[in-house]
Amino acid sequence: MSVRTELTRDDIMPMSEYVKIRKDRRREIVALKRNRRMEIGPVAVCHFESFDSMWQQVHEMLYIERGGEEQIADELAAYNPLIPKGQELVCTVMFEIDEPVRRKNFLSKLGGVEETMTIEFGGEVVTGVPEADVDRTTADGKASSVQFLHFPFTEAQIKAFREAGTQVLVGFKHEQYAHIAVMPEATRAALSEDFS
Repeated sequence: MSVRTELTRDDIMPMSEYVKIRKDRRREIVALKRNRRMEIGPVAVCHFESFDSMWQQVHEMLYIERGGEEQIADELAAYNPLIPKGQELVCTVMFEIDEPVRRKNFLSKLGGVEETMTIEFGGEVVTGVPEADVDRTTADGKASSVQFLHFPFTEAQIKAFREAGTQVLVGFKHEQYAHIAVMPEATRAALSEDFS
């Protein structure tokens, strides 16, 4: 089975049809995302994206905003870059702090965090590349609470990552947020399917 790497207009259901499957589809996506989510340190949550998660996101945006046909091209342009292209993993990282003052103070010291995220396994280090055309650190050094990162893999790295039982470490090397977590085996196995 080939890996889908792009949503097209043909993938978009009429909202009258989507409404009929929305509840079941949302339940399926929650189950799918369970093995594509990791917590790193006390406040970072990493969601590894996929064709299915972005299919759902586009449909939800169309359902919520009700923009019709005119909205579809914008949603495809916004979310297609977050679908892994066959030799990469793509993740959305959220720094989750409920208290507004604490969140503002924390993010004000986190500038450049998007340049420090890595995936390490079998002696290999894959460094995240921030999503192009999206500036996630301001000139005064404040980081956004949401970051989008691509992790480009070589063929050899894909092979090593796919080995059952490979220990995978995911983390940040930022001076204000140096945390690392071991990827669960179920997550490693699920993400292995993102490579073509």
